[in-house]
Formats: sequence, structure tokens, C-alpha cells
Amino acid sequence: MATSGRSALLSSTSSGPKSTLENSNPEEEDGQNLWSTILSEVSTHSRSKLPSGKNVLVMGEVGSGKTTLVAKLQGIEEYMKGRGLEYLYFSVHDDDIDDHTRCNAWVLDGDLYHKGLQGVAVPVDSVENTLLLITVDMSRPWNALDSLQKWAAVAREHIDKLRVAPEKLREMEHRIVKQFQEYIEPGSGEDGVPQRRSEEEEGVLLPLGDNTLTHNLGIPVVVVCTKCDAISTLEKEHDYRDEHLDFIQSHIRQFCLHHGATLLYTSVKEMKNLDILYKYLVHRLYGFPFHCGAQVVEKDAVFIPSGWDNEKKIAILYENFQTVKADDNYEDVIVKPPVRKIVHEKEIQAEDDQVFLVKLQSLLAKQPTVTAGRPVDTSSRAPTGSPRTSNRSAAANVANAMPQSGRYTTLRAHCFVPALRIFSLLCLDAAGQTSEGVLANFFNSLLTKKAGTGAPGTPGGGNNTPGTVRKSGSKLGLGDVQAELDRISSRETDSDLTNANDTPATDGQDT
Repeated sequence: MATSGRSALLSSTSSGPKSTLENSNPEEEDGQNLWSTILSEVSTHSRSKLPSGKNVLVMGEVGSGKTTLVAKLQGIEEYMKGRGLEYLYFSVHDDDIDDHTRCNAWVLDGDLYHKGLQGVAVPVDSVENTLLLITVDMSRPWNALDSLQKWAAVAREHIDKLRVAPEKLREMEHRIVKQFQEYIEPGSGEDGVPQRRSEEEEGVLLPLGDNTLTHNLGIPVVVVCTKCDAISTLEKEHDYRDEHLDFIQSHIRQFCLHHGATLLYTSVKEMKNLDILYKYLVHRLYGFPFHCGAQVVEKDAVFIPSGWDNEKKIAILYENFQTVKADDNYEDVIVKPPVRKIVHEKEIQAEDDQVFLVKLQSLLAKQPTVTAGRPVDTSSRAPTGSPRTSNRSAAANVANAMPQSGRYTTLRAHCFVPALRIFSLLCLDAAGQTSEGVLANFFNSLLTKKAGTGAPGTPGGGNNTPGTVRKSGSKLGLGDVQAELDRISSRETDSDLTNANDTPATDGQDT
């Protein structure tokens, strides 16, 4: 009412007496026209506020980055991932009219079990105010084409179940076709103003190609390839080359051409193309101006708006094919790598040392005692005249008498066996089972070599030499041992002289 009153006042003032208008200056007339223009613009903008109730329905596989993408558009860092159907939003602000609103973002779970929840996000009365966004995980490109076809079919099924009026559905489809045909490439100037068509060109719309908009859903479709920073990983680990990436892009662009969709490569990790995605969404839903042109040079930052692409532009990618062909099946070229089985090794917990030693002692107690590398035969043997048999049996008996404690039982037996054998030879002196001369010469040589050295275990050392044992079992001292050795040596000398007198000498040889 205030605006109309001001307009009426201005009109009555301008239609006053001629004398007044004739006496007025031209500058005053220009001022009045300026105010009229300002008031009309204000009244017009006051009636054209941002509409509410716009929706973005996000679909994609599990782990494709749907929630993360929308959270970045909303400008939040910490968020909780839900299940079934998630609701987020992102703010929309118009600086020209100083108005803002919220655009609803519904994220559908990647499990098809929850596809029935689309009715909550997109009811029949808001389907014409909805944009479909399908995410594709570029870290797993072998699933890209199947994923796009699956979620497009899910959206088509939901729209068919809504039972939209045929007239309204045709109007929605015609709107998509018209937007595709009326697309204008932004100019190459610094201001980025789109190139304007002439009046003759505005009335003429180019016909669609044979493979263009063959699957018209009636709502705008945007295909967002997420995790494009993984392309370098595909090149290093899976030996992807430029022709493989071009092959993937060509098939995705063919899908977008069939559905009249927009293609955009993004990376939340590197914050790549997120601003372009936001501007394009508000452009399609709220009519904001959009001046970004198509980008096809960088392999990880592709942007192809709806209406720009066609069959000839896609065929440019075929020129780089060397080992693949344009008509090859997608699954035959982009093959899923074999799954590497992860072997989980069981962690072995080391037991306590004492427990280990007790177990080892019990095992050693069950095994036969080893003497000089051979198991001891404890069975009774018939007495023979061989001195070695008696010596070995005596050493074994002493070894068996030793207590077997700990893990060093076998080592101790090995160390003590030589000493036990010498001890047994001394014990068998009185029994006459060994040669007295041999023993006398052996011990005399030991006394001669170690006399005065002071080494442990010698007569000149600080340690006592273990004595021999008499027949009665009493222990001999060091002097007794020396006397016994002298006695044995004298007896051996007398025996050698007797044998020398009885045996005649041969020619050329000593006796």
C-alpha cells in the first residue's frame, strides 16, 4: 500500500498544471524518473523472495562419500553419519535482495533395503522442486557404470510410483529438454558473461541427438564423481593409463547424455570443484546466474554442464585409445582387481621362564640320559674282559646317579663324563682290569707338564687335586697318589727289565 501510494503521488505530481511542468527544470524530471525506477525495483524484489521447499536427493553406494560431500556444502566439519535416510541442508543467500533460505538435502542409504524412504524426502507435491544427485566412487571405478544405472533405475521407479499427473509429468520433461537445448556457453571475457543469442537464434532450438535424453526423469540430474584424488593411486597401484581414464569418462558421459545430466569430478580431501558444485546447484534450483564453463582438460577436475555435451565431443576421447576400443564392454576393460586375502597371524604369547624350565625339565626326565652323544643302555650286560666296557659302564652309573635338574642336565653330563672315566680307571687299578704301566705313564706325563704352573687342579696350583679311591672306598690324599704312582712306575720298570733279558735282540733293531 505504501508503494502504490508513493507511485500515485508521483503520477499526480507529474500530471499537474502545464505551467508547473514548463517551469520545472530537466534535472528535476530526471530525478523523478530515477526515484520511480528505484521504487518499482524495490516493489518487484519484495515480491520475489527466495522460494522454500527445494530438495536435493543424494544417492550412491555405501562409502561413496555422500554425507561428507553434503557436509562440506553445509560448511560443517564434525557430523554424525546416520542410517536409512539422513537429513542435512546448505544455506542459500541472495545478496541482491538480502534474503536467505535453506535447501534441503536428503541422503539415501546405499542399501537398497531403504529405497522406500524416498517418499519421505520427495513426496508427490515436491517432485518438481527436486534435484537428483548421484555419487560415484572414483577409487573404485569398476563399479561406476553399474552404480549409475542402478540408482537411476531406483529414482525412475520412485517417480513412477508417485503417479504424477500426466500433464504435469510432460511439463516437467519438457522443461528439462528446453533447458538442455537453451544452454549457452559462457563467454571467454574476464567478466564471464554468457554469450547472448540473437532474436532469430532464440526462437530456434537445436534438435536433440539420437542418444540424448532418452531417459528423461523430469527432474535435473547431477552426477558427482567423488574421491578423484584416488586417480593417482589407480595409476601407481593398478597401472591405469590415460586411455583407461578417458574410457571411464566416455562411458560416464554417455550415461549423462542419455539422462541430460551434469558431470562433475570432485575431491573433498583436496577441496576441488566444491564451489562449482554449490554454484551449479543453486543455479538449477533457484535460478542464480552461473558463469562457469565446461572443463575437460584436467583428468581429475572435469566439469560438463547439462546441454554442453554431445556425441562428437565424446568422440574426441576415442582418439587417445590404443589398446582399447570405444565399443568395448566396460566390465571387460575396467576389471575389478583380485581381492588380496589378509592373513591374520596369531600372536604367540611368551610364557614365563620358570614355567618353560619346568616343562623342559619334565621332558628331559622322560628321555634317556645321553652320555658322549649316545643314549645309555641301562640293561645288564654280561661281564667281559674288555676294559672299555667296564669303564663305560662305571661312567654311566655315575652319570645316572647325578640329579637331573633344569635344562643344563645334558650339558653337565657331557662335561663330567671325561673326568668320570679317569676316575673309573683309577678305581679299577686294584681289580687288575687295566694296565698299570699305561696309567703310570699317563699320570706322570700330566705331573711333568703341569708342575709349577700354578694352574687350578695341579699339584702346584691353589686347588686340590681330587684323590683316587682305594678298594675299601677311603679317599686318598695328594701324597698317597704320588706314592702310588711311584710304586706303579717301579713295578713297570722291573717288568720291562725282565722281559728284555728273556727276549733276544734282533739284528739292526733295539730291544
